[in-house]
Amino acid sequence: EAVVTAIEKKKRSRNPAAPFTTSTMQQDAVRKLGFTTDRTMRTAQQLYEGIDVGQGAIGLITYMRTDSTRIAPSARQAALDYIDETFGSEYLGPGKVVRNSQSAQDAHEAIRPSNVTLTPESIQASLTKDQYRLYNLIWSRFVASQMADAVYDTIRCDLSQNGATFRANGSKIKFPGFLKVYPSQGTKDNFLPDLKVGEAVKVADMK
Repeated sequence: EAVVTAIEKKKRSRNPAAPFTTSTMQQDAVRKLGFTTDRTMRTAQQLYEGIDVGQGAIGLITYMRTDSTRIAPSARQAALDYIDETFGSEYLGPGKVVRNSQSAQDAHEAIRPSNVTLTPESIQASLTKDQYRLYNLIWSRFVASQMADAVYDTIRCDLSQNGATFRANGSKIKFPGFLKVYPSQGTKDNFLPDLKVGEAVKVADMK
């Protein structure tokens, strides 16, 4: 048997990422969609140039070649209004000011939907599969960037056995915040049982 020697419980917050630049969009498109860089940029060009979604051809995203994370105040306010109406005021971000790196040219805004109320689901029928998947990624990243932090309950447990100490870490999402819109890898709950210091536990497996 192993004996629980220490338990530490904390709360941890995770911030949403900034809206996409060209490079971060390409990276996430590879990681989440399996798109090549050429496929990503070709699809983004189509979304930027304009697609008929029932009201004539309109550009669905801002210019897709940018190294800026800046967004227009009107676009930010539109996102906040959408978040408040859709998810509730507790999901609103605290009004963070996004600062560009010193090397950013800032000739354009970050990549974002031109109209946040055009949700991916509402226009899916008018888009190709690739267009829908990339638009959904861009839209979700932008909305998430204006949402509240995700909050986790974390627990660290030390166990002693035969003079060796083993450590187990667990976490549970207490408040999803921006993860409600933009889930990412490593965000699933990792439960530990309700242990107490001094408690003896059986070792089920040792690898």
